[in-house]
Parts: sequence; C-alpha cells; structure tokens
Amino acid sequence: MIHHLSITAHNPQHVAQILAELLQGEAFPFPAANVPNSYVAVPLDSYGTTVDVHPFNTELLPGSGENGFQLKPNPDASIYTATHAAISVPTSEEQICEIAAREGWRSVKRSGFFDVIEVWLENRVLIELLPPTFADQYLAFMEPQALKRFLAAKGTVK
Repeated sequence: MIHHLSITAHNPQHVAQILAELLQGEAFPFPAANVPNSYVAVPLDSYGTTVDVHPFNTELLPGSGENGFQLKPNPDASIYTATHAAISVPTSEEQICEIAAREGWRSVKRSGFFDVIEVWLENRVLIELLPPTFADQYLAFMEPQALKRFLAAKGTVK
C-alpha cells in the first residue's frame, strides 16, 4: 500500500489545494520548517494518505550519516517526470473532469484493463484517478491471483 507520494509543482500551494479537493480532504503547509514553499494534500483517511507537493526543480537525494535524505534544487530539471500514481478518490468522474477543466489541465478517461481518469497536474505531472465507480474494477484486476494469471499469460511470471 502506498501511503504517501511526493511530487513537484510550479505552484505547490495551488496544486496541493486542488489535490485536496480531488481527495475531498485538506491542504496544509509542509510540517517541516526546513522544507520551505512545500505543501501536503491529505484526505485525512484511515490509511494516512498524503501527497507532498514541493517546488518545481526540487530533487530528493540520499543523505549522509544520520540524515536519510536531502532536498536540493536542480536548475536544469525537466518539466516532465516518470513519477505518477493511481489514486482512489471519493470524487465522481464528473467532478474530476470539471475540476481539471476549471484548472485548464488535461484530463482524459482511459480504458483498458481498468478505467482511470488521467489528470495532468499543471499539464506536466500525471495522476490516474479512480472514482468509486472505477475503483472496484481496478481492485478486481489487481487481485493477487488474477494478476498473477494475467502476468503469467503475458509471459512475465514463471
């Protein structure tokens, strides 16, 4: 289970507020004082779900000694990232599309093994949202035995 995810944004506060809206939760300044201009979006659920939103060009690097990690700006950072997440949300498909349209962010319903709504935060960071009507389909596809059968049929599991 993924409990939290960190992403970057050009406007971390705004992106955290929109994520909080999609999660039907709240946004707060990042709780550590040594991480300025960062925010968290939390649905305040029983899983401890949190999305950290740091300023664009922030990189997470290994620390040294007792320091587990460090955050460092990279002035040459690409605007795109391979990082993305699939997140179940209590928000309806219609609400997700309305919020994305209001923000001017690309969104598209994608069907395949399961349905998701792709929302591109600031048109550069992908999140795949699973409203309640999609979540059961995703969970059925990812059920361990069903997933193992699927992957074995594709030749990826022996």
